[in-house]
Amino acid sequence: MAAPMVQFTDVRKLYGAHPVLNDLSFSVSPGEKLALIGASGSGKTTILRILMTLEEIEGGSVAIQGSPLWSPGMAKLSARQRETQLHEMRRNIGMVFQQFNLFPHMTVVRNVTLAPILTQGLSQAAAKVLAMELLDMVGMAHKADALPAELSGGQKQRVAIARALALKPKVMLFDEVTSALDPELVEEVLNVMRKLAVETDMTMLLVTHEMSFARDFADRVLFLDGGRIVEEGPPKEIFSNPQQERTKQFLHKIVAAGLSL
Repeated sequence: MAAPMVQFTDVRKLYGAHPVLNDLSFSVSPGEKLALIGASGSGKTTILRILMTLEEIEGGSVAIQGSPLWSPGMAKLSARQRETQLHEMRRNIGMVFQQFNLFPHMTVVRNVTLAPILTQGLSQAAAKVLAMELLDMVGMAHKADALPAELSGGQKQRVAIARALALKPKVMLFDEVTSALDPELVEEVLNVMRKLAVETDMTMLLVTHEMSFARDFADRVLFLDGGRIVEEGPPKEIFSNPQQERTKQFLHKIVAAGLSL
């Protein structure tokens, strides 16, 4: 059997003295689409930040395709060796954040070509061909020469998705990518993500409060509370017939807030 694309084993993460992840273990298969749901502070975004090496862990290990991203053995490495290893692992992972983080002084196409040129040695011509293909995929080729200030929030987020795809990651992370958007712009971004889920074999981890989208998008759902997995399973089971009382309470609040499942 192929190694899991993502493997968390007994991961502990603290913010100060406060535990955010408590001996968390789960795996994600190659090509799997995994939705992480739960209340604010349950540890969802922390999982993504650990995968992006934006956060260190206090215990346990994290691996990508069997290669260590975080492990106890890394403490024995020099700072240079550790950074070299993390840099190599980061090449496998792309992330789209809540905020778009586009460079405001660069055109759309320049935002997408920058990383492949700097990190993968692509020529400007080759990087532009790739960028235009990706911008076309997300419906933004016609805005290639625009500056971010000329775009709507939904358009900026679609450019951010193209930029993440430009590094050809094995794992894509989406962190509440519609939370900063006006309601009428949410669907255009979700449509791009649906397209990616259907047309690519990338492994994807999604943190979202869009429960109806998680139900359609995901192969499996993890419900987290207090840094632990309370319940997991296929979306249909989690959303239609949750077994754990804490999951039922969370989903009840979603419905009470007027959000659909």
